[in-house]
Amino acid sequence: MTCYAVISLLNVRAVHPDRPTFLACCACLAVLFVLQMKHSAPGARLASRRSRAMTLSAQALMTYLPLTLFGWEWGGMAGFLAASVLLLTPLWVGWVLYLAITLSMIAYPVALGMGANDTAYFAIATALTGLVIYGLSTLSRLIVALFAARKELARVAVSNERLRFAQDLHDLLGYSLSAITLKSELTARLITTYPERAQEEVAGVLDLSRQALADVRTVASGYRDMSLSTEARSARAILTAADITAEVDVTLGALDPDIDTVLATVLREGVTNALRHSTMRHCTIRATREGAHVSLSLVNDGVGRGPQAVAPDSGNGLGNLRLRLAAVGGHLTSDIDDEGNFRLTAVAPLVPEVPHESALAPGPRFAGRTNATV
Repeated sequence: MTCYAVISLLNVRAVHPDRPTFLACCACLAVLFVLQMKHSAPGARLASRRSRAMTLSAQALMTYLPLTLFGWEWGGMAGFLAASVLLLTPLWVGWVLYLAITLSMIAYPVALGMGANDTAYFAIATALTGLVIYGLSTLSRLIVALFAARKELARVAVSNERLRFAQDLHDLLGYSLSAITLKSELTARLITTYPERAQEEVAGVLDLSRQALADVRTVASGYRDMSLSTEARSARAILTAADITAEVDVTLGALDPDIDTVLATVLREGVTNALRHSTMRHCTIRATREGAHVSLSLVNDGVGRGPQAVAPDSGNGLGNLRLRLAAVGGHLTSDIDDEGNFRLTAVAPLVPEVPHESALAPGPRFAGRTNATV
């Protein structure tokens, strides 16, 4: 827009070098610039019909009225008006007005007695300028909508995780706490009359409390049996919904449950962080077997204040993933490659290098929980 304004200003000054005409041209260009910025803004269509009609009328006035003063040098400004009617009016109305504005730039040169070449130039320049400005303005609006959609996806992911946490707490602890309450009440009644039976009930309460503590650790750590292949399909769906090109190649076959869960967790956390903290347009997810190890890599082109900014020992983000991989004898690396892409790579052994029951969490997993009876 600035370049168009400068070109028009130079053309007017070349033909009308007097100072008053130059200042009048600067004033008209400033008004048109402000109006076009208002019409190209993302929320311009949300303005009231009256407001849009007034600003479009003002722009039409500042487009055609200066033609009487500046002549053909001002003709290039009609393209801005053509873009504005496409941006602010209903679809069919906008295209009718766009055509009418383009045709008016044929009538004007004809009225001045210009040749066919000049007439064609004015019409084509008006049509092209209108389409370019309309396309760029629409693209900026789509970009704003895309970022809003990504924020909404991240918000929904957080909300779903909170719901999972609440559901797991209810399912895991509801029974245990109810059983502890009942056993404690029974113990209170038996302690004076049947002390031996009371001791048995106390032992049962201790077992239940230990199980409840393990369940709390399970929920807090988020360790549940997960499938890498299932998470890969989910990641592809989420990325596609966010209009991100996703290349997913995860065909490892059966894996040890602990390794499968850790790698699935890395994939979920990596994709979630990339959606929340980067501006990626392309993401590649690939898993391969390398001897006695399996490697999972996530590469995206949206490096910004992304997940690599998380401190390794923070207990969150990449730091938490490093701890989970270390628990099974694996490791995690993150870097920016030569092409400026962010790469997250997790390497884990095919068989955990620690005792199976403690491979993932400080307590037994949800899948292995046993229920005591009252």
